[in-house]
Amino acid sequence: MRNLKKLLTLALAGTIAASTVLTGCGKTSGSNAKEKGLKLTNVSYDPTRELYEEFNETFKAHYKEETGKDLEIVQSHGGSGGQARSVVEGAEADVVTLALEHDITLIEQAGLIESGWLSEFDKDSSPYTSTIVFLVRKGNEKGIEDWDDVIKDGVEVITPDPKSSGGAMWNFLAAWQYALENNDNDEEAAKEFVKKLYANVTVMDSGARGATTTFVENGQGDVLLAWENEAIATLNEYPDDYEIISPSVSILAQPSVAIVDENAKKDGVEEIAKEYLEYLYTDEAQEIIGKNGYRPSNEEILKKYADKFDLDMNLCTIQDFGGWDAAYEKFFVDGAIFDEIYNG
Repeated sequence: MRNLKKLLTLALAGTIAASTVLTGCGKTSGSNAKEKGLKLTNVSYDPTRELYEEFNETFKAHYKEETGKDLEIVQSHGGSGGQARSVVEGAEADVVTLALEHDITLIEQAGLIESGWLSEFDKDSSPYTSTIVFLVRKGNEKGIEDWDDVIKDGVEVITPDPKSSGGAMWNFLAAWQYALENNDNDEEAAKEFVKKLYANVTVMDSGARGATTTFVENGQGDVLLAWENEAIATLNEYPDDYEIISPSVSILAQPSVAIVDENAKKDGVEEIAKEYLEYLYTDEAQEIIGKNGYRPSNEEILKKYADKFDLDMNLCTIQDFGGWDAAYEKFFVDGAIFDEIYNG
């Protein structure tokens, strides 16, 4: 893995560069791709930078072997919600690989993705999953073991903003589920719980990678509410400096993938886009996924990486909230529960 410290330091620059990339001026790959017009643009979310850096090279080699042609792959990263809005507003994207189903639904509602996309690929178009864990500094001075510890006075929490980050929405829902399960499903008690949690948030970045930068590079906060893959990457780079804590309740985070049909047709890359996303389910790609700290959808390959993951975690799912449309409406639209507890 490329040096994580360097990647974290450059995260902001990478996000800024994304807009340049989407206009065709960013770093691309494939020596003859421009001449042949074979270009695929993947708009993704913050923490997948390293995953797709490796996967794209593998897929290009596969495509070259199959067709004899070079392929240029343009990659963009940022907060998942912001990335979805950028595509709706006209940013170039042939495929999207975002943090949650709802962000892709927004693009579908704009008429850019055909209905039925969720069943177009296996596992509800989720070739990998993740969850939410706590990343703390070595020694865990504040004794953070579960969600109750995160809301204690004097504990500084780092988490991104649910208004722009898909990972932040997963964070919120995991905390909410814990509060419900420990308060006899009392929603008012759950509101008070998450209100205390967000009162402890000292920095709320726009995306998950920015939050990791704040915690790791800038040394702020006592605990980072993190994508599991982000926490694993940090621990790999700084094994003597951090610890991963698995809370008693978390959530099965299912990042989703889809072809942006309108754009792919316009660009003449429909078949390439389909093959690109299908290739994420191959054994070769699933190995890359596991190596990069995501949970492979292939159960046999997941077992090979069991030493990376706590497979005994109690994970709720988005279906416990009635699906993403219901969850988004209840918690994250303007004036909903998140605004109520954060601004109240």
